[in-house]
Amino acid sequence: MKLHNTAPAAIGVVGATGYTGLEVLRVLGRHEGVRVAFATSEREAGEASAVPGLPLARSEDVDPSDVEIVFLCLPHGEAVPWAERALSAGARVVDLTSDHRPGSGREEAAVYGMADLVGTEIRDAHLVANPGCYPTGVTLALQPLVTGGLIEEGRPVVIDAASGVTGAGRTPRRDLLFAEVSGDYRAYGLGNDHRHLKEMRASFPQTPLLFQPHLLPVPRGILETIYLPVHSGVDAAAVKDAWLHAFKGAGTIRIREGGAPALSDVVGTDLVTLGAVDNVGVENVVTVVAALDNLGKGAAGQAVQNMNLMLGLEPERGLRC
Repeated sequence: MKLHNTAPAAIGVVGATGYTGLEVLRVLGRHEGVRVAFATSEREAGEASAVPGLPLARSEDVDPSDVEIVFLCLPHGEAVPWAERALSAGARVVDLTSDHRPGSGREEAAVYGMADLVGTEIRDAHLVANPGCYPTGVTLALQPLVTGGLIEEGRPVVIDAASGVTGAGRTPRRDLLFAEVSGDYRAYGLGNDHRHLKEMRASFPQTPLLFQPHLLPVPRGILETIYLPVHSGVDAAAVKDAWLHAFKGAGTIRIREGGAPALSDVVGTDLVTLGAVDNVGVENVVTVVAALDNLGKGAAGQAVQNMNLMLGLEPERGLRC
């Protein structure tokens, strides 16, 4: 493993003009330990990128052997050939698509990059599958509780999740126009069939999950309200104790002492904030709320955190914590 304490590491970003690619460049732009060697866009090649002085290039015109790590910020389903190309050239890869995540059928080729849970595995990985935005909040909230035996087996965990419109990508769509979204609030992916469920179920195969996403009329941010069936005697304080033990020293996770987090706590940051409350009149159910920026901790922030681990840097270096 290379350690980078002086010379900046060369980084490439493939798909640099979508919301995720733009956010990756923003985070890298404040990172003193790296330099962006290339940023690609098939439609906007030759135009200025988000990195001053660096024009966008076509993917066929860049050489992944020139960089140490390549971020793949492509549409889902398009990352596999680029990952193979980069790995063959000796570069390491952080894939922000779903192509190598758990449930994809290709997960064995990659390390799942939930940085605050599997940091040791990420350090030596050649290919890291960056988690999805919804699964990031859910997994960080649930994993310490499942591991600690706090959740009652067999009962469903209900997840009401809401995301800003950037979660749907930058490709124009009529149903995401301002006039269609503003003043509205809608459920989608009805029937417990959202594409992120494969990823979450792979992480919690023994835990029934009922996941319902909603579209928020805001640009960015995710709020996930999770109803946990817990064993008798488990309360919100026990949930928070489990988080504090699991995430001790994790600079990208905040745990609220009381109440629930809001989008305003996390938008524009690379944090996830967790809160837990007891429910009056309902036994053995604790309500958990996870808040994160879908483009920050839910995408670019976690990708850069994974990059830091792969380069032997401090995990939170360059992040907005």
